[in-house]
Amino acid sequence: MLVTGASGLLGGAVARALVARGDDVRTLQRRASGVAGATDVAGSVTDPAVVTRALGDGVDGVVHLAAKVSLAGEPEEFDAVNVGGTATLLEAARRAGVPRFVQVSSPSVAHAGTSLVGVGAEPADPVGAHGDYARTKALAELLALAGDGGPAGTSVVAVRPHLVWGPGDTQLVERVIDRAARGRLPLLGHGAALIDSTYVDNAADGIVAALDRAPDVHGRAYVLTNGEPRTVADLLAGICRAAGVRPPAWRVPAGLAGAAGGAVEALWRVRPGADEPPMTRFLAEQLSTAHWFDQRATRADLRWRPAVSVDEGLDRLAAYYGGRAG
Repeated sequence: MLVTGASGLLGGAVARALVARGDDVRTLQRRASGVAGATDVAGSVTDPAVVTRALGDGVDGVVHLAAKVSLAGEPEEFDAVNVGGTATLLEAARRAGVPRFVQVSSPSVAHAGTSLVGVGAEPADPVGAHGDYARTKALAELLALAGDGGPAGTSVVAVRPHLVWGPGDTQLVERVIDRAARGRLPLLGHGAALIDSTYVDNAADGIVAALDRAPDVHGRAYVLTNGEPRTVADLLAGICRAAGVRPPAWRVPAGLAGAAGGAVEALWRVRPGADEPPMTRFLAEQLSTAHWFDQRATRADLRWRPAVSVDEGLDRLAAYYGGRAG
């Protein structure tokens, strides 16, 4: 098996899950994955020679997670990695006769800024998607699902894990905790929007299930979550309490946050900061609109169910931060 992007939280969890069940696992990313038992190949999915080397001989499945994930950046960078990298990997996998391919996508590919309430995997829409990340992930998903599968082809399935979090997460959890500790984490509106999230081990297991089921679900896309919607306020508070940090208590009107996000984006284009921008229009939408999903097709078709509840995940997060403090 080949896993791209295994140096990230979710990619590493997928690679470890595959190693744990006895698969021969290679990983492809710019830095070491740190996954015991996996063979690392250093490089970028945009480099055809590196991709060919990573696929090598005998790879019977690919899980593609490598991507440019950011709230800011040059559009050309998103296109080169998220679209161009996917095209390079897909072409090489099909040429090598790899039978199964999982495109790890995002629910943002079908989020045009309004609430998503109890929906399934709506069609990816690069025109309506907000932000370069969502736009290019939508293009990549459409590209991945466009090919023929079947006995002589590569079976491709797209999985969209939503809001993945867990111990060691630097993309969501660490930023929430850091900003809350500095008093810079507001609730947008009343923080009452219901949102789904996915504990990292569940997301990894769901992706492995999609890999196994790819020949039977070729060409389809699935949103993958814990299936336990919480309000934004509740989820942020749970994360903060797990790390011993005071939850956010001050509020900003959602419309004002969206306008401020637009101003920050304009400033970031001229003078980009060292970290992610504190607010963008996309982030304001994500924190103020409902987005939770019908999981019936995902669970039935992938023959998967989440093993770790949100509450158990928060307990594990608390144990992680308690251990770090100790």
